[in-house]
Amino acid sequence: MGVTKQLSNDLKTKIVHHHGLGEGYRKLSQRFKLSVSTVRNILRKWKTTGSVQVKARSGRPRKISDRQKRRMVRTVRVNPQTSTKDLQHHLAADGVTVHRSTIRRTLHKEMLYARVMQRKPFLRPQHKQSRLRYAQAHLDKPASFWNKVLWTDETKIELFGHNKGRYAWRKKNTAFQEKHLLPTVKYGGGSIMLWGCVASAGTGNLVKVEGRMDSTQYQQILETNVQESVTKLKLRRGWIFQQDNDPKHCSKSTKAFMQRNKYNVLEWPSQSPDLNIIENLWCELKRAVHARKPSNLNELEMFCKEEWSKIPSTAIQTLIGTYRKRLEAVISAKGGSTKY
Repeated sequence: MGVTKQLSNDLKTKIVHHHGLGEGYRKLSQRFKLSVSTVRNILRKWKTTGSVQVKARSGRPRKISDRQKRRMVRTVRVNPQTSTKDLQHHLAADGVTVHRSTIRRTLHKEMLYARVMQRKPFLRPQHKQSRLRYAQAHLDKPASFWNKVLWTDETKIELFGHNKGRYAWRKKNTAFQEKHLLPTVKYGGGSIMLWGCVASAGTGNLVKVEGRMDSTQYQQILETNVQESVTKLKLRRGWIFQQDNDPKHCSKSTKAFMQRNKYNVLEWPSQSPDLNIIENLWCELKRAVHARKPSNLNELEMFCKEEWSKIPSTAIQTLIGTYRKRLEAVISAKGGSTKY
């Protein structure tokens, strides 16, 4: 149809006239040196509307053709990180000059939107296989099994980490007024490393890690805090200890320590923070602590311990109660990353 629009109305009228005299598509094609499909389209329009004239169209004609649109969609589906600037260059190679906003609108109509990429641990094939085995092996574990688990983890929390991503309503040319500024301090004003544990009954001990934690200090933390937390959380005989596969957790000396103390350790797949419910609690803790605006590291530690103790057991029970969904998500992703 792109060719028929360029033909004169006089020529189209002649094609209709000769067709009325009995000439077929092929003969008309030869007479007027047009393709058969062009002749067919002209006559189809005449039979349908009684006219060969192209009606005036409202709005500006599209610069990006359907074919170019399909190619753009195919490009971003194959490589989602393709930029609008890259697509702009591809179109320019076809002689089409458009603004990047036009490209965005075109992709939006195809339900494709640019979004910030989620950060997830890099998963090698062996990681995916390990995660899949874990999910399949534990999918049908009863609630009583998960209620026996003592979940543990470490996290780093910065004094001024809450300054990231803040917004302020302001007028033009007021960006540098003091009330519109976020003061920054080198290295986030300092940070502390915490080790914590939880079970279905609530939060266990939360302790500050002194300096850089190695296997020796890790074992000291376990010796001082695990049994105390187990007693506090009323975990009965046969309780299960969960930890990730950090080197200091899996060192020979740490394994020997756990054997001596008869830890029943949950086999854990590497690169799987999304399977540890305590990760969700770290987010809540940091949000609550930063809302209190600690001014130094001592306050930061104190606020962390206070807010940790305030986390309701119902929040933990909800995470444990929906744990099967995490395992199903891992299986659905064939061991890949999940939303958790």
